Amino acid sequence: MTRRVRIVTHEGRRAAVVAATQVQSELARHGIEAVDEDSTEPVELVIVLGGDGTLLRAAEAARNEEIPLIGVNLGHVGFLAEAEPDALSDVVSRVAARDYTVEQRMTLDVRVTRPDGSVARDWAINEAAVEKASRARMVELTVGVDGRGVSSFGCDGIVLATPTGSTAYAFSGGGPIVWPDVEALLVVPVAAHALFTRPLVVGPSSVLVVEVLPHGAAAEVSCDGRRLIAAPAGSQVEVRRGAHPVRLARLTEAPFSGRLVAKFDLPVQGWRAARGRA
Repeated sequence: MTRRVRIVTHEGRRAAVVAATQVQSELARHGIEAVDEDSTEPVELVIVLGGDGTLLRAAEAARNEEIPLIGVNLGHVGFLAEAEPDALSDVVSRVAARDYTVEQRMTLDVRVTRPDGSVARDWAINEAAVEKASRARMVELTVGVDGRGVSSFGCDGIVLATPTGSTAYAFSGGGPIVWPDVEALLVVPVAAHALFTRPLVVGPSSVLVVEVLPHGAAAEVSCDGRRLIAAPAGSQVEVRRGAHPVRLARLTEAPFSGRLVAKFDLPVQGWRAARGRA
């Protein structure tokens, strides 16, 4: 049976285009056919060459196909990537040998019910952000968890995120960093005008509801910053744990703390465990 691997590339980055040629050539030496993202041929894995945005794009198809992705960071931070460009040959060799593990990342299922009764559905791996549709006006929101209202306020928006998304938009909004193996949902208000606007961390089975108050401005829901859903005043946005996770291939068992330090270039001088002390 022919082995196939899909290559998804950030076409706007020359380094990614060059890397794609290298990956295709090295896969061929291992007897593996490389196909592009437009191919409908079944594949065993997706190699993503770019930043987190490119991986999010690749995840849109891979999630439905239930196949893992492995990212090579040719972007900026690259929190979702597993390897840097200098490890490209090793990535291909490990893929060829099927020498990797697969972890599942929580996703969000998003449902927007508008005042006219129409319903729009989408999903996200990082976050669903309910944001003001007009720069000139705040959006008035009521937030509820598990069927009970929690708070109402005017704001620029509110971020409903997964642990994976805790280092993305939610982090920029002042939310906590949550380890990816923690099953939880995050609620992070953005520039809210109220006394109680602290971020919340709730259980994975909780249902989050954001109502766009009818007397206020229209909103829109951004799923991973890639897809927008109109949410006029009077709309209700429901977010819950997604039915289908995204699968990420991992080459090492290194702890998330190491990734955090490396990606954010955090200072760790004086850390005593490095000298054998707890």
